[in-house]
Amino acid sequence: MNAIRVRGLKKAYKGHQAVAGVDFDVARGEVFAVLGPNGAGKTTTVEVLEAYRDRDAGEVSVLGTDPARADRVWRSRLGIVPQSATDAANLTVTEAVRHYAGYYADPRDPDEVIDLVGLAEKAKSRAGTLSGGQRRRLDVALGIIGRPELVFLDEPTTGFDPEARRRFWDLVRSLAAEGTTILLTTHYLDEAEALADRVAVLAGGRVVAEGAPRTLGGRAHADATVRWLGEGGYREIRTPEPTKVIAELSRHGELAELVVTRPSLEDVYLELIA
Repeated sequence: MNAIRVRGLKKAYKGHQAVAGVDFDVARGEVFAVLGPNGAGKTTTVEVLEAYRDRDAGEVSVLGTDPARADRVWRSRLGIVPQSATDAANLTVTEAVRHYAGYYADPRDPDEVIDLVGLAEKAKSRAGTLSGGQRRRLDVALGIIGRPELVFLDEPTTGFDPEARRRFWDLVRSLAAEGTTILLTTHYLDEAEALADRVAVLAGGRVVAEGAPRTLGGRAHADATVRWLGEGGYREIRTPEPTKVIAELSRHGELAELVVTRPSLEDVYLELIA
């Protein structure tokens, strides 16, 4: 069963086709990443799914409902973490989370959520005094307090330091382990590779590739580069059969500093959006 189904989605602004016929599905319980450069149509697509923006054409189903005709009950099944921080500067972390919990019939325990996002030590601090990474964690806490079936994370780790990003990844994995469906937009390809079951790459308002990170754009079957230190310096060969090449080279002696690499997700991504 799909949590999201999109067919032929189109949206234009003053003659500019921001989204030009997007198709994709997101299965229930899946972590699905949407990648693409600025202006590719990511934000518009996600806003249509969240019922924040009307579409010009196409069919969209989110949790079995057309967002254009959604009601409050449907909205309560979503968790949304937008790019901009929540305006709760004068509330403490605990006050903000408890306030949002009051909007839902069966919310999570606020203290449990605060601990889950790593803000237990900042529970009594006002949101306006938190660092950028801490504010984003508060945004996530507010997004998941209602036990959502589907969570939208729009570039959630922008501005995070490496340690904070890793902790956030653990949080996303814990939500996925509970069966929560997650749609993630990000500019960090390592983030998509670490978290996503599947990714879709948008460029020019269209999906130009879709699949698991390890196989996207034929990555799993792309030519490998065999590199080693030989007489006179480093040498390398691009080949679809690296094992065969290594076996042949080994007949002539030891291969110092042997390395075999295939195109990274970044390599494939840059080629797709070129």
